[in-house]
Amino acid sequence: MINKNWQEPLQEEIKKPYIESLTNFLITEYATKTIYPKQTDIFNALNETPYEDVKVVILGQDPYHGPHQAHGLSFSVLPGTKIPPSLVNIFKEMQRDLDIDMPSTGCLIPWAKQGVLLLNTVLTVEAGKAHSHKNQGWETFTDSIIRKVNQKEDPVVFILWGKPAQQKKQMIDQGKHLVIEGPHPSPLSAYRGFFDSKPFSRTNDYLTSKGLTPINWNLPQTQMSLM
Repeated sequence: MINKNWQEPLQEEIKKPYIESLTNFLITEYATKTIYPKQTDIFNALNETPYEDVKVVILGQDPYHGPHQAHGLSFSVLPGTKIPPSLVNIFKEMQRDLDIDMPSTGCLIPWAKQGVLLLNTVLTVEAGKAHSHKNQGWETFTDSIIRKVNQKEDPVVFILWGKPAQQKKQMIDQGKHLVIEGPHPSPLSAYRGFFDSKPFSRTNDYLTSKGLTPINWNLPQTQMSLM
C-alpha cells in the first residue's frame, strides 16, 4: 500500500491501464514463485520518505534477489543481514569521501528518514533472477515518481548509479536540481569510476549551498570486516 502522502502526487498515475496489468502480473508471480521483497515491503521507499521531505534520490536498478535481503529500499538490507558487495562498495566510498568508519549494518532507513528516497527503477524481482521483472510496467511507474520529484520547488540531488538509473536523467531539470551520475557500485563496474566520485560530500555541499540541511550519512559502526 502506498502511503497517503504519495497517493496525491501519484493519483493520476495509479489510475492508468498499465497499473492493472502490472498488478495482475504481480499477483501471479507472488502466488507461484518466490518474489522479493515481500508484498508489504514493495513501496517502503515511498512510505519511509514522504514526498514533501525528499531532498536526495538514490536510484538503483532492481531489488536484491537473494533471501532476507530486499526490503523495499534501494541498496538497503535488514539489520542482521550480511552486507552485499554493492553496498560494501558504497560504504567504502563513503568512508573515503567523508572519513568515517565503516557501518556495522546495511540498513539504510536512517538515510530514508532524513529525506533520502532510496528508489529502484524496478521494485520487484524473482528469487535468483536479477532484473526478471523489467518491462512489466515498473519503469513507467518509477518514471512518474522521478517526474513528480523533479516538480518540487526545493532543489533535489539525484544520484544515478548504473545505466537503468541514468536513463531517468532526461526527466530531470538540471538547471534546478543536481544530478550525480556514476557506474553501478557492483564489483563488476565500481572500478570504472564509482570509487573516488565523492557523491556523499558533493550532495551535502550542494544542499548546504541551497540553505538545506545536509544528510548525516553516519550509520552504526564497527571495526569488524564487512567482507
